[in-house]
Amino acid sequence: MLINETKERTWHGPVKLADSFFKRFRGLMLVRHVNHALVFILPAETKANASIHMFFMLSDIDVIWLDSTRRVVDFKTARKWRLYAPRKPAKYIIEGPVGIIKALDVEEGDLISWSPSEEKERAVPVKVSLPDGFSFDKGTNGMAFTESVGEVKAREH
Repeated sequence: MLINETKERTWHGPVKLADSFFKRFRGLMLVRHVNHALVFILPAETKANASIHMFFMLSDIDVIWLDSTRRVVDFKTARKWRLYAPRKPAKYIIEGPVGIIKALDVEEGDLISWSPSEEKERAVPVKVSLPDGFSFDKGTNGMAFTESVGEVKAREH
């Protein structure tokens, strides 16, 4: 969810973070139907770092540039196969489907925040070593209680 705190407007779509080099490099390139917002967390607040290209984009997108205080420094609808740079240095970039700017009623100076959508991690089965004589199978060794992540106690009946 994206929130324009200045105007109390909310966009309820999914939000993902581009907080690694690879995620920032990939961005929204080759995404057929952009239905989520992508928040880029840049390593430094500069105009050069915040420049974007629209090469290999399959649709136009809305782009909002924010400074380190999350204030809007620039915004526009970006068209395919063009280059864009913000008017002022930016630390964050929000890219998303056309309509986000209108839904949030964005203007320069507005305070924008976001709440990333939960991404479901894939469950991976893991074998865990248990202390000698301790088992989760039915038997006579009692019950296991977890006191904390690193501590397991067994209690006899």
